[in-house]
Amino acid sequence: MTAQAIRSQYGLGVMLVVVSAITFSTAGLFSKGVKAAPWDIIFWRGVFSAGFTTLWVWHRGQIRDNFPKMGISGVAVAVVGALGTAAFIAAFKLTTIANVSLIYAAAPMLAALLAWIWIGEKASRTVVAGSLLALAGVAIIVSGSLGQINLRGDLLALGMAVAMAVLMVIYRRFPSTPGAGPSALSSLLLVPIAFVLGNPFGIPVSEILILSAFGLVFAIASVTLAEGAKRVPSGQTALLSTLEVPLAPVLAFFVLSEVPLIRTIAGGALVLIAVLLAAKDQK
Repeated sequence: MTAQAIRSQYGLGVMLVVVSAITFSTAGLFSKGVKAAPWDIIFWRGVFSAGFTTLWVWHRGQIRDNFPKMGISGVAVAVVGALGTAAFIAAFKLTTIANVSLIYAAAPMLAALLAWIWIGEKASRTVVAGSLLALAGVAIIVSGSLGQINLRGDLLALGMAVAMAVLMVIYRRFPSTPGAGPSALSSLLLVPIAFVLGNPFGIPVSEILILSAFGLVFAIASVTLAEGAKRVPSGQTALLSTLEVPLAPVLAFFVLSEVPLIRTIAGGALVLIAVLLAAKDQK
């Protein structure tokens, strides 16, 4: 592959990860915008996400490549993704969106460390500096609510961050792993568990419709993240994903009429600078 082709693939990867971050940034609004319990949300999000993803794959004529040929790495992605999703949704119900974002910001450091240990991919100084800057930014954002953290919710958020870091490194180690198939399987793995532990058919139809939109958004986010992670180093992928941190308060402002605090604006600016640093570091 020529140097120009490598740069082109890198640029595409950065764009896909950014799109994933933008769509993922709506998760908190969907989770807190309904009264449904976490397992009920997980059930309907999983049903619709798997359905939308499968239809997309079928439309592109890639069923065989995404499902029968996903391999062990694809199954691993599905299992890790399912664990991360379960923790992700529950965390939003048990702690604040800001706290979940702060803990998720640890993903760049975790991904870079895992990639170094597992595949010998050392993080550049720019990525390390950007990670620290992103951490500082989200720390400023949530500094006003740290005293109100729900421990169980924070631990679940940490589990989500670890799962996402592992998922990114798996794709970096096995770039031929399809994105859509494992994403759909990840959602389906949770459906029977959520059906047993929750009461998905007991919630209003209006909330089911909202969760169907959540499923579509999650499908888009999962596929774009998987495809982007194949083209961008693990630490950068996780760092670019933190773009959702400053976006969450902006969405809260427009959807919930919540006015961001000065510290939220300042912290979001630092995260955006970190994302730009990562984008310039074309490894």
